[in-house]
Amino acid sequence: MSRFTPIGSIRSIDAFEDYLESLELSIPMEKQVVCGAGSSLAQPIRLKKLTIGNRFAIHPMEGWDGAADGKPTENTLRRWRRFGSSGAKLIWGGEAVAVTHDGRANPNQLMAGPGTRDGLALLREALVEEHRRTIGSVDGLVVGLQLTHSGRFSRPNSSTRLEPQILYHHPLLDSRLGIESGYPVLTDGEIRRIIEAFHKAARMAYGIGFDFVDIKHCHGYLGHEFLSAYTREGDYGGSLQNRTRFLREIVEGIRASAPSLEIGVRLSAFDTIPFRPDGQPGSKPGTGVPEQFQDHAPYRWGFGVSSANPLEPDLSETETFISLLIDEGIELLNVSAGSPYYNPHIQRPALYPPSDGYLPPEDPLKGVERQMLAVRVLKQRFPNVAMVGSAYSYLQDFLPNVAQAAVRGGWVDVVGLGRMALAYPELPQDLLEGRPLRHKKICRTFSDCTTAPRKGLPSGCYPLDEHYKRSEAAGKLKEAKRAK
Repeated sequence: MSRFTPIGSIRSIDAFEDYLESLELSIPMEKQVVCGAGSSLAQPIRLKKLTIGNRFAIHPMEGWDGAADGKPTENTLRRWRRFGSSGAKLIWGGEAVAVTHDGRANPNQLMAGPGTRDGLALLREALVEEHRRTIGSVDGLVVGLQLTHSGRFSRPNSSTRLEPQILYHHPLLDSRLGIESGYPVLTDGEIRRIIEAFHKAARMAYGIGFDFVDIKHCHGYLGHEFLSAYTREGDYGGSLQNRTRFLREIVEGIRASAPSLEIGVRLSAFDTIPFRPDGQPGSKPGTGVPEQFQDHAPYRWGFGVSSANPLEPDLSETETFISLLIDEGIELLNVSAGSPYYNPHIQRPALYPPSDGYLPPEDPLKGVERQMLAVRVLKQRFPNVAMVGSAYSYLQDFLPNVAQAAVRGGWVDVVGLGRMALAYPELPQDLLEGRPLRHKKICRTFSDCTTAPRKGLPSGCYPLDEHYKRSEAAGKLKEAKRAK
């Protein structure tokens, strides 16, 4: 059992304020939340080519429920419709869409490839029409498509069989994932073919009518791994110039073939070394502890971390990377951190871990603060970049108080919602229209939306969404959790 106070047990804003003070956390909050047109969360953001109608975004979340050929299913359509009904005016990517089959994170991930165009177009159309129906207008609605290659974490043919495509050998992750020393790394020629696949996927997105594409650089996937490819030789490793060549060549190709398509980047701004549960394999999850890294000092396999102490963020290269994005004409940035695979408490603060995870080594509010402070630093450094923040779902009932304070205080431009949008997609619209929050729908971070796909099941909110709660998959999930 966790030793930390569940945020859901804190019953008042005063008690929440006291709890933050007891933890000595610098999380901004305001006691009175303003609703309606006068709310800071209702104000538009005007970019050079796009206008985002309010300060809420829906993060991209794949549902592990596409078809084997990469097309969406009814479950996928339902989720996108719910994103449309949320009231959020920025739909950041919808969900991760693989640009090649062998780069899929699971055999049910959506894919941008031959035969999937109509399905992706249907998703966008369904989301836009649901937004029009429930919100009344699509003015200020900006919808993107997240393009990805899963790299080291590719599982294209079986949810239980890893088929990694790596850029370099990582002494800690290789050991964890069973990657042997002689395992081949991607060649420069193979990387160029992946870049061309991104170009083709972006042209497809442009033809369908998406407002932008996100070139995913977060969470340990291929784009993120490029940023930490310090030990790689050749055109795509070593210097920062080389480690960002992948991104720059993708952008160059998109600009050439779809010049009016906007480009965004979701970025893990900092990382840490991998964590593991402190306990025996097969037992209940232990508390997360960092892998031993002293034999690998200085640490040369993480982006946005101190090489002397990889448990601490170092945003110096992150700032240089964002400067590069600005030079490439990119003004949309979605800031995340870490990876759900090897340090989930950094990436997605939660009190209750997924079945293959570990108990948090810190109060999850510390993880919220860490991400918010990083975004604040980056926003101050780059005031003209529209920045979306992450890690807000753990705030639960107090999310509106913190979101308003963060936007009003200039910490962030747009508040991104991930897990919360699976459980309670209507939260932004309820808040903006002054309706009381529906407390029984608020995500309590039980992590079933992560445990389910780790068991080969669709991702959804099994505790709170009746669609999943009553599904056949819910029974299978219970059995899988009991077996664990």
